Amino acid sequence: MEQALTQAKEAETRGEVPIGCIIVDNLTGEVIAKGSNEREETQDAIKHAEIIAIEAACKKIGSWRLEHTSLFVTLEPCPMCAGAIINSRVEEVIFGASDPKAGSVGSINNLLTETRYNHQPEVLSNIKADESAQLLRNFFRKIRSKK
Repeated sequence: MEQALTQAKEAETRGEVPIGCIIVDNLTGEVIAKGSNEREETQDAIKHAEIIAIEAACKKIGSWRLEHTSLFVTLEPCPMCAGAIINSRVEEVIFGASDPKAGSVGSINNLLTETRYNHQPEVLSNIKADESAQLLRNFFRKIRSKK
């Protein structure tokens, strides 16, 4: 989670919402992909940290199946990212802060435990949640003070 937090802080330096993600190969322990939000830079609604990391991991291993991987992200995945996690067969999701406005891994709904989907990753939540949430609070506090 420390490396995901590093990605989040890097995103903040670029004026992005500070959300970071890494994907680890569970067989080797190697970080195979990293991502951070790029929506503002690219003006592309799907450039969330998880999507960027999933795309990079698929390219790195040469497969859309990310079996035997863990995805670490600083904020609870939204419905789009939860869908990408399911479709890419990520084995485990570890996230920091909950997202009461868009979270789809327990806050609003829980797509990752929905048994009607063909894949349900294991989930660990609230890992470094305070630090993840503080990054977001500070970021949005700065934005509001500029207005």
